[in-house]
Amino acid sequence: MTPDQLASLSDNLFSISIALYSLAMVAFCAQLAFGRRTTRTRELVGAGGPPAASPEATTGAGEDGRGRRWGVIALGLTALGALAHGAVLITRGLATDRLPWGNMYEFSTATVLVAVVAYLVFAVRTPGLRHIGLFVLAPVVLAMVLIGLFLYAEAGPLVAALRSYWLAIHVSTAIIGFGIFFVSGIASVLYLVRVRYEERVAAGEEPGGLLSRLPGAAVLDRVAHRTAVFGFPIWTFTVIAGAIWAEAAWGRFWGWDPKETWAFIAWVVYAAYLHARTTAGWRGRPAAWVNVVGLGVMIFNLTFVNMVSTGLHSYAGVS
Repeated sequence: MTPDQLASLSDNLFSISIALYSLAMVAFCAQLAFGRRTTRTRELVGAGGPPAASPEATTGAGEDGRGRRWGVIALGLTALGALAHGAVLITRGLATDRLPWGNMYEFSTATVLVAVVAYLVFAVRTPGLRHIGLFVLAPVVLAMVLIGLFLYAEAGPLVAALRSYWLAIHVSTAIIGFGIFFVSGIASVLYLVRVRYEERVAAGEEPGGLLSRLPGAAVLDRVAHRTAVFGFPIWTFTVIAGAIWAEAAWGRFWGWDPKETWAFIAWVVYAAYLHARTTAGWRGRPAAWVNVVGLGVMIFNLTFVNMVSTGLHSYAGVS
């Protein structure tokens, strides 16, 4: 295939991946709507955290055959979407004969793919976490649509400043770190919602509804913590590698460029979150809010800092 044909195929696969993720989202909705809860005594994920209001709060709700079938369908569609998503980047890279994250369109597309793959790993290892699929796929679909509408760039060569082996090191780790933190932040948001639900149940209310199908608060807290623990050293390396590349490209390790500054702020926030998770008085809700702030900082760094502020990183919209 010619480069133009590969680039066109990449664009078509981008649309296909959105369609598959959308179908997966519908299937996850069906799982939550039509599956029936069953009692289960095996703990899904060992975790510390607030006392559970009910057995389901720590073990998670099981489900009947119909719910499991919808969950398997949703997970299969998500996996197919991830394959198409990965093919978007592969064909883009073949079309341009370079790593396919040389602009904001490619960087953002790769970041969302990492988030989807991270969720799939958790969902396969811990089936009860399939119940959060809707809450992961909804922002994924929204992000993909926004990327296609506002960040799309024609396939082309790298700008001169990015023609370095550091692109494969620094930007690749930034993509992985951001994608992992995306899942961590979503888990913390769901944790805060689930904690409130469990408090209402403990107070004698019977709220029921969609929130009753979520994994227990302790499970969600553990997912948020584990992903942040995994992503933090990757992001630390990203910041260090960026400083080394900056010295090679611009003759200084650090210059408080907006991108550098907000990458460091994100590092500080996630360091604070991991510290808060081990500090009495900060466990639970306060730590989760710090993690949510971290996700907000990462999104701000990717969007506002790249598209509005000006600095040495403005040429490509990447880390």
